[in-house]
Amino acid sequence: MNANENKRLKRKVRNSYIISTVSIALVLFLLGAVGFIMAATVRSAHELQNNVTLIVELEDAMATDDREAVKERIMENPLVTEVVFSSKEEKLNDREFRRFFTAEFEDVVDNPLLDSYDVRVSARPEQKEELKQFIDDLTLIDGVEFVSYPAALIETMQNVISKARPLLAIFALVLAVISLILLNNTIRLAIFSKRYIINTMKLVGATKWFIMRPFIVSSINQGLAAGAIAAVLFTAAFWGVSRSLPEFLSPERLRMVAITAAAMLTLGVTVSLLFTLAAVNKFVNIKSNKIHLY
Repeated sequence: MNANENKRLKRKVRNSYIISTVSIALVLFLLGAVGFIMAATVRSAHELQNNVTLIVELEDAMATDDREAVKERIMENPLVTEVVFSSKEEKLNDREFRRFFTAEFEDVVDNPLLDSYDVRVSARPEQKEELKQFIDDLTLIDGVEFVSYPAALIETMQNVISKARPLLAIFALVLAVISLILLNNTIRLAIFSKRYIINTMKLVGATKWFIMRPFIVSSINQGLAAGAIAAVLFTAAFWGVSRSLPEFLSPERLRMVAITAAAMLTLGVTVSLLFTLAAVNKFVNIKSNKIHLY
């Protein structure tokens, strides 16, 4: 083999390695990005379920002790996550409130509003009946004038979440299977191009471990490189989105970005190593007279 042919062969091997690494990186990026979106969706749904607010209006001129007794009764229910008192004076002076009801309160002398508790509750689909019972119980508490809650919103939210969860799980499973198949095929094709080299090493008496060792080292390096590329692409994409949507940026989402990037690196190394071991092992065990059949 002359110098030109040797350079051409090295260039082909290098190009094949680069293409394989980029392909793995793109699959990891797709898998990580979709996983992040699904995790963020589930997280947002969970936060939404735990931030449903009921307004418990109290009787007018209620004594402080009686008011505190009502609060204690409300706090006894395990669905309750927070109770905040809102006085009728605060409501009347609230700018947003007055903006919607300017005409009604323009010439008010006696404040017609009532003190109330803003009760934040958990409204997960499996707690549907418990929430209905809790609302019914609130109306029976002495000192409670009226209970208002977004019934239509709660019903719609519970129905959507209960139907969306299994669909998201199925989608995640299908995506994971497709991604693993793509990664496996990419790595197998890269090893396939070196099957004659593996066979030659067998013919000169190389042991199985001696043959597999350089492939293992190469697969770990390739997995790290692909994971790093995917992590950089994902971080850049998140940064671009957060610049357009500043409210998308939060400590919780930054933590999720870090976890996703770390998962890409880990998955890149793990998958590359396992699939490389499987492919190399297959060609090592193939008989020399059948190597041309694959």
